[in-house]
Formats: sequence, structure tokens, C-alpha cells
Amino acid sequence: MSLFDLQGQVAVITGSSRGIGRAIAERFAEAGAKVVISSRKSGPCEEVAGAINAARGNGTAIAVPANISSKEDLQRLVDETRKAFGKITALVCNAAANPFYGPMSDLPDDAFNKILQNNIVSNHWLVQMVAPEMIARKDGSVIIVSSVGGLKGSPVLGAYCISKAADMQLARNLAVELGPSNIRVNCIAPGLIRTDFARALWENPDVLKRVTATAPLRRIGEPDEIAGCAVYLAAPAGRFTTGQVFVIDGGATIA
Repeated sequence: MSLFDLQGQVAVITGSSRGIGRAIAERFAEAGAKVVISSRKSGPCEEVAGAINAARGNGTAIAVPANISSKEDLQRLVDETRKAFGKITALVCNAAANPFYGPMSDLPDDAFNKILQNNIVSNHWLVQMVAPEMIARKDGSVIIVSSVGGLKGSPVLGAYCISKAADMQLARNLAVELGPSNIRVNCIAPGLIRTDFARALWENPDVLKRVTATAPLRRIGEPDEIAGCAVYLAAPAGRFTTGQVFVIDGGATIA
């Protein structure tokens, strides 16, 4: 068996209609997994699932729209996946929200609550919905897409950074709790990646120059450059890896 073979796996990937989530879904399917495409809007999910099925064969992908702030939507996502594929072997919590850009002194309560709910609590909900079958099977992989923002402070993304730091601790706690059942839980912490979600940052010339000036690779990342780490964590190659945070940022945090 290839160390990076995902044949027989079924992966639920939130926020997978574009950006990092889509890249992860495409690479999982390329490695042999069945994938579930999920984001808030049905149309983009169907489009991505259709493209994957056209490339990898019908039945490789399904679309299940869900709002991560709704516990009922997330339960339906899990239920529809099991109905279609019979199981869930990998969960990728990629969807996130950041409705506020500015100092925390100006942060409205509703925006703070939304960030914490969508970026932390929703991940907790999903894991609790999926974990029982992984425990029964004594196998599974959970991947939480965090951010390098969880490793440092920010004058304009404070609440988002807090939520991403919490995701790292969520992964560590879950790794301890679920490890005896052979379930691995890890975080990927991307730096600035060329996605629609981060467009306000990389389209700003001043921000782009500041981020890339001291980064050893002198550039921002592409969504596909995150996907390979996710494949590793879900594949046989990652079976002895748990509770870790994989920083993929072109070296920006070490320079």
C-alpha cells in the first residue's frame, strides 16, 4: 500500500467549494477517497462535486450544503454522508469566518461571537458527531485548518487569531482524548494563501509587501500547497502523527 493511498476512505471537508478546502477535496479524490463537498451555498458545492466526478468518476464526490453555525445543518451533513457512503473516516474542519477587520477595541460583540462560534464551537460539534463511529472502528483522522494567526498577535485580526489559537488547543485536547481509540487529530496552520477568504490581505500591496519581504520563500502560498499536508495526515503516512500543528507559511513565522 502506498503511504499516501486514500482508497476506501470517506472525507467530509467543510468550506470546500473554493480555496484551501477545494484543493484538499481535489487531492483527496485524486488519492482515492470519496469526498463530501460542503459550504453554505448549494450551487458552488454542486459545481465542485461535478468537476471532481468528471475527473475521477461518478460517485467520487457529493455535495451537501451546510451552514457551520447551525448544529442541525452539521448533523444533516454527517447523516447525508453516511447515507451516501456508509461511513466517515476523515474529517477536515476547514470552514471559518472573519466578519471583522480592525482593532479589538472596535470589535462588536456579535462579530466576536460569530468568530468564536464558527471557528471553534462548530469544529467541536462536528468532531463529536463523527467521533463515535471512529471510536467504534478504532481508526480515523481529524484535521482542523487553523492559521499562523494563532501563533502571533495582530492589530487588525485579533478575534480571528484568538479563535485559531483555540483550534490548536482543541486539536491537542482531542488528540489526548481520542488517541487511545487510534484517532489522530492535527492542525494545519497556513500562512497567507491566495484565496478569496484572504483577498483583503494579499490584494493590499502594503500587506503583501510586508508579509513577503522577510519570508524566506519571498511569496505567498497557493491552496494546493496546503492540500498535500492534509493528504499526509489522513493517509497511512500520518498514522503516528497526532496533536501537532503543521505551519505552512513559506517560513514567515521563523524569519
